[in-house]
Amino acid sequence: MIDLSEPVDVSLKTEVLVLLRKVTKEVNLAVVPMTDRTHWGVEDRWDYPKGSYGDCKDIQLPKRKRLIEAGLPRRALLMAVVIGQNDEGHAVLMVRTTAGDLVLDNKTSAVLPWRLTGYRFVKREGQNGFGWVSLIEPPLPAAHASR
Repeated sequence: MIDLSEPVDVSLKTEVLVLLRKVTKEVNLAVVPMTDRTHWGVEDRWDYPKGSYGDCKDIQLPKRKRLIEAGLPRRALLMAVVIGQNDEGHAVLMVRTTAGDLVLDNKTSAVLPWRLTGYRFVKREGQNGFGWVSLIEPPLPAAHASR
């Protein structure tokens, strides 16, 4: 359950950035990427990694758990669905900060501003604990010529 009294973002101080980098690197090294189909025999499953294997979702969830245990607010740590290279779906952890949103990813140990990831963001968890928020911009209305 999400505590709605928690802050919706994290003050981006040096020690927070160091923590984000440390957790990203450690979890990325600890979990070997493996698809849900290979690991679980199903197309899609959201779970913590079992053993040392997991897909992108399974790798982001322990990062969030460790960051919460370190004192960061759960409401600022949101799973996001993105489209990566080759148009494949991918999950990352978005950290809402006072300096903008940062992304933790299993494909890199770098902690990047979301605009520098090269991903197209589709949706992310809502900060109030209810569902997902679309990040896709609606198409512009068709232009009509007037006389």
